[in-house]
Amino acid sequence: MTRIPLELWAGPECTIVRIGNRWRDQVAETGHRVRASDVALIAGLGIKTVRYPILWESVAPDGPNAYDFAWADERLSMFEDFGIEVIGGLLHHGSGPAYTNLLDPDFALKFADYAARVAERYPRIRQWTPINEPLTTARFSALYGHWYPHRRDYPAFLRALVNQCDGIRRAMTAIRRIDPGARLIQTEDVGKTFSTPHLADQARHENERRWLSLDLLAGRVRPGHALHGFLLDAGIGEAEIEIFAGGEARPDLVGVNHYLTSDRYLDHRTDLYPGLKPGGNGRDIYVDAEAARVDESQCDFGLAARLREVWERYSIPLAITEVHHGCTREQQLRWFAEAWTTAGRLRGEGMDLRAVTLWSMFGAVDWRSLITRDDGAYDVGALDVRAPLPRPTAVAKAAAAYALGETYRHPVLAETGWWRRPERLYSWSGDTSPVPPEGPPLLVTGATGTLGQALARIAAHRGLASRSTDRAALDIQDPGSIAAAIERVRPWAIVNAAGFVRVEDAERETSACMAANATGAANLARACRDNCIPLLTFSSDLVFDGLLGRPYLESDLANPVGMYGQSKLMAERLVSCAGGKALVIRTSAFFGPWDRHNFAWSVLDALRRGEPFSASANDLVSPTFVPDLCHAALDLLIDGETGIWHLANQGATSWFAFARAIACGADLDADLIFARESGPPRNTALASMRGNLLRPLEPALADFLRDVGTVTPAAPRAPALHSAAISVG
Repeated sequence: MTRIPLELWAGPECTIVRIGNRWRDQVAETGHRVRASDVALIAGLGIKTVRYPILWESVAPDGPNAYDFAWADERLSMFEDFGIEVIGGLLHHGSGPAYTNLLDPDFALKFADYAARVAERYPRIRQWTPINEPLTTARFSALYGHWYPHRRDYPAFLRALVNQCDGIRRAMTAIRRIDPGARLIQTEDVGKTFSTPHLADQARHENERRWLSLDLLAGRVRPGHALHGFLLDAGIGEAEIEIFAGGEARPDLVGVNHYLTSDRYLDHRTDLYPGLKPGGNGRDIYVDAEAARVDESQCDFGLAARLREVWERYSIPLAITEVHHGCTREQQLRWFAEAWTTAGRLRGEGMDLRAVTLWSMFGAVDWRSLITRDDGAYDVGALDVRAPLPRPTAVAKAAAAYALGETYRHPVLAETGWWRRPERLYSWSGDTSPVPPEGPPLLVTGATGTLGQALARIAAHRGLASRSTDRAALDIQDPGSIAAAIERVRPWAIVNAAGFVRVEDAERETSACMAANATGAANLARACRDNCIPLLTFSSDLVFDGLLGRPYLESDLANPVGMYGQSKLMAERLVSCAGGKALVIRTSAFFGPWDRHNFAWSVLDALRRGEPFSASANDLVSPTFVPDLCHAALDLLIDGETGIWHLANQGATSWFAFARAIACGADLDADLIFARESGPPRNTALASMRGNLLRPLEPALADFLRDVGTVTPAAPRAPALHSAAISVG
């Protein structure tokens, strides 16, 4: 019999979670709630099935008889027009509207009534996930206290879990009165816990606990079950447990939501983890760490191992119902590709695995803190919502290929993800010596400059192979030298960080400036065009005269007032005329931890010596943190973006105000900073009509000051590579 091909599903991160008396709505925070056009974007990727929210808190926030289906009506009608099947989700990490909560004795009855109303309204929906990840939600809400009702005790955790499972059971009963063929797609994160021998009992208990929601629904919790006694001790009556025994709520398909933080490692040797806060069970003190950072000989971590366990335990058809990694673009791609290929391999072993779900289509906000803080930390999804319209990333392009049953190829996929590399390991766990990436390299010019050095450092940190060249190895003013370097290195892209950077000297050395900045960039553009490889090159805010009176967009007319700006504008025009796949990034006023030749370091050095420092009070700029710039530029390059982009940290400031902010942040004497008038006011700050990809200036400056306070500056902390969000969805 011919097997159905592996399907690609998708879904937006849609959590509505209550924190105290406040609700946070990821559909709103990512902008999806106000963009009806998002449905067409999903359809454009070839997606035929979506997990989609019709959430209780959103539809009926004010009372059980006050329903507002307008938003859902519009979106579900659009999905129907596109021929996309919807898996209806009714509660996603929530505790329900204000008139109930996970510990409410009538929670399940109220929820089932809501489910019946939704099923009556949308009879075309045949598949349902009434409550997403009930075990995870119970842990975070009633055992760890992160979410409402903010309890931290085991009986509350078990009550919250049983109430949700009963809600699922009752909801499916109500839905099946309307549609007897309705199918239950039950999702859960079944991450496994590993441990030191000292904590084996705790790990054993957590590994029994991870199955409890699915075991209840499948009718497996009977006397003799590992947690049956715990349920009774928590006040869960025999009758409540017995009601599941018939298996009427047995899932038709189990959806596994797995993240790189799902598998855990418990270790009582807390001194080995100076960056982790210890916890405990009342008997032992230990840290709860990522198993992905422990040697594989000790931990069989990962998606394939968890899927095999679910299949062996339940023999129910499976899907991977959330695939997301809040990280840099190549790591997102590698995680998505690994999930897709893992699914194909397991199907080849005989597993009935139906689909892989591209989750967090539009990203997620503040999942790094489990949505408990208002940091505004955005993790990009397949579509980047920081653009005027969500912008397809390389992940979206991979999804479009997978949806067609095609192979997706990208040079960065030749290298493994950080979770497979030795440098990921905790120092005690094994050989943590970095292994140089061996995939197709980036060729980076300007190895001795600020930008060239930073790009090489960050590429290595991200697991991107790169080869840096100085003028002796690659003279960008010599087409022959460029051709020889391309033949020698065989790069998949060239990043041009070389050029004439002395702005004042450019007025005296006009020929040298124009040759290095314009002629060299044009030579690289033609060589990249001829070899069909992308080019990333950098321009400057000084292509503008600063008289517009507001920050400049990519579409604004360039009008440089000095030779340096003229050379950069000429470079832009020559690169554009060359054709090919060229990305030109305009940026402004570098500052960073690894090169002392910048304004921020000059301020620090002067103030530390107790010397006064003067700075212009009427020139506005966009100071740009070099690590942030490099990360965003590499992401855009991997995405295949072309044309002119403005990349600068958000927020215009004068040099004087910037100097004072540095002084205050470093706890130095800001009164030593003096304002200097320097001609008519100019504003060369940058903004973007294509997407404001860099964070605001204030947190970037805080990171800079933290990093320069260390002897050996750490790798940039944004975005984090080894501590992605715990579990989106």
